Amino acid sequence: MNVLVINCGSSSLKFQLINSDSEEVLAKGLCERIGIDGSLTYQPAGGEKVKSDKAMPTHTEAIQFVIDALTDPDTGVVKSLDEIGAGGHRVVHGGEKFASSAVITEEMKKAVEECNDLAPLHNPANLIGINACEKLMPGTPMVGVFDTAFHQTMPEKAYMYGLPYAYYDKYKVRRYGFHGTSHSFVSKRVAEIVGVPYEATKTIVCHLGNGASICAVLNGKSVDTSMGLTPLEGLVMGTRSGDIDPAILEFIAKKENLDVAGLMKMLNKESGVYGLSDGVSSDFRDLCAAADEGKKPAQIALEVFGYRVAKYVGSYAAAMNGVDNIVFTAGIGENDGDMRERICGYLGYLGIEIDKEANAKRGEEVIISTPDSRVKVLVVPTNEELAIARETVALVQ
Repeated sequence: MNVLVINCGSSSLKFQLINSDSEEVLAKGLCERIGIDGSLTYQPAGGEKVKSDKAMPTHTEAIQFVIDALTDPDTGVVKSLDEIGAGGHRVVHGGEKFASSAVITEEMKKAVEECNDLAPLHNPANLIGINACEKLMPGTPMVGVFDTAFHQTMPEKAYMYGLPYAYYDKYKVRRYGFHGTSHSFVSKRVAEIVGVPYEATKTIVCHLGNGASICAVLNGKSVDTSMGLTPLEGLVMGTRSGDIDPAILEFIAKKENLDVAGLMKMLNKESGVYGLSDGVSSDFRDLCAAADEGKKPAQIALEVFGYRVAKYVGSYAAAMNGVDNIVFTAGIGENDGDMRERICGYLGYLGIEIDKEANAKRGEEVIISTPDSRVKVLVVPTNEELAIARETVALVQ
């Protein structure tokens, strides 16, 4: 079955057409600047990447251009829409309503809409993409795959905040976690690589990209994760602050005369390694270059990032009363051997030993610990689109 995987943002739309039998990507692309002017980047497997400007006043036009590209007589990969068996949609926030992926129905969309408060930038855009697909692909089954669903197995002791219980009761203020599709995909793959049943492993997944989170996976279930009600909690990220003393906000607001919107912009867009490096970059390649040139703020940013990751790994080893595997994934996790080594340098007490030659590899599936290491350390590239396709097929076949 061919599955069209859609990841819809407020002004962009990423897509892949995946053959679920061979699991190969038949075509992929990106619609950008939706609602502004519009452009489509399209690449069939083994073909050239083509970018074209196209008027996209709404997501409906964007999806139509995607369908046109996929069915184009010259560069398309399917003859007609009939060859697309299902659509799989990334949905950021499922609240407490969804503990797994779900077939899209009117009732399901209503439940997603009720979570809009929890992800005001993402959920409405996800729903727009779903509605546009339903309009243009009537009769094609659609599935929603939630970033939060994998973490719905967290116990209360992990997801409750030390706030008045009434806020949970009334507004469902609690920790939800994100990157669930990636944490699930990678932790399952680790179990396959090490040859141990998924239900008998203690794995810590470090999803380190511009957005970054860590997850403790105990016997195949998420029992804790670093992001919270929103993706702002936890690690120091590209531009997000991660954990801070909440009283800092009042202090800065008074000093800088900022309102709540100004504070949230600072925490989400101007902080993290970007802020810490004094505006050098949120890209780790630029940060490493600046650090090598002796720029102190860039050096501090890298140190703080690695230290925070190591602290979370240590706390999750405690939460699971041990750890069998630690795995790195996403842009930084897959490609930055120096950062992996820096993080593992704090974990010697776990009996971890790193194989420098294996750790020098980039973007490959590899075990980077030595055979003597008491805990296996791995790199496993994430593939959220393939995970969404698998979830979709499981529900519609």
